[in-house]
Amino acid sequence: MDAIGNTPLVPLHNLSQHLSLPGTVYAKLDSLSVGGSKKDRIARQIVLDALADESLRPGQPVVELTSGNTGTGLAICCAALRFPFTAVMSTGNTPERARMMRALGAAVVLVEQCPGSVPGQVSGADLEKVEERTRQIVGETGAFRADQFGRAGSYRAHYLSTGPEAWAQSSQKIDSFVDFVGSGGTFVGVAKYLKEQQKSTQCFVVEPEAAAVMAAEWSGGEATGDGAHKVQGGGYSKTFTDLPLFDQNISGVDPRSLVDGFYTVSDEEATETARLIARTEGIFGGFSGGANVAAAVKVIREGKGEHVLALICDNGLKYLSTDLYDV
Repeated sequence: MDAIGNTPLVPLHNLSQHLSLPGTVYAKLDSLSVGGSKKDRIARQIVLDALADESLRPGQPVVELTSGNTGTGLAICCAALRFPFTAVMSTGNTPERARMMRALGAAVVLVEQCPGSVPGQVSGADLEKVEERTRQIVGETGAFRADQFGRAGSYRAHYLSTGPEAWAQSSQKIDSFVDFVGSGGTFVGVAKYLKEQQKSTQCFVVEPEAAAVMAAEWSGGEATGDGAHKVQGGGYSKTFTDLPLFDQNISGVDPRSLVDGFYTVSDEEATETARLIARTEGIFGGFSGGANVAAAVKVIREGKGEHVLALICDNGLKYLSTDLYDV
């Protein structure tokens, strides 16, 4: 658990040169974390916070819904601390993740996708089915619910570690930040920290082109798209209202003071950018890392940032059963 965090920050100079960018994307390589994703951080923070306030008791089982990354982080922490852990996951997520969690000692409960859902693409409705099954297991077992969508540890992890690390590693150069939103924890934690260091830092929410509901809620417009997309771990057609971590009572800050705008990314842009950073920089990330870097490129081209922070959220090895690297 102590090995989680302190991941490298890499300026993507080759990418900038390849695309003739008037600025630099700074990639935070959480793909190199112990469990291969940024979610290791929140798993550790949620468990440590729960132990500190005694909401997690010795020997109590731990349960959480996951796309695979939070579950892997929790499997690592629970193995280290000897807590039984059950991950509840949609069959729409890649099988590599279930195998990894089982290898780490977790029990994995797979929930079938809704009728009409696209294999490999987890919709908001699919996630609701996983949520329902998770609640059922918690009720039956008396387990501690890690609740990555609701517990303050989800943003605190990034406020206490990811933000400070990136700020120091960039020699305080970061002037913009982009984040593909799932639970909202990364965005809220990093944006809150960066804006405390430099008020002018601009922070942008990234959504799939097919599920840009947060931008629509913000502007009062209508969301477009059918919600189906390839970028796993986020873009669940959830609005700000649906995401507790954007509640001022949890984060201690008005989310409207953190959000400076929105960017949408198509499946093709996320895929091609992930492939591009692999070829030009030797960085092997997943769909969400591709989405983040694609959005960061747009920020630079639009003159909204010269040194833009983007997380490589997880490792490309978790996507070998998909077409992401079918090249």
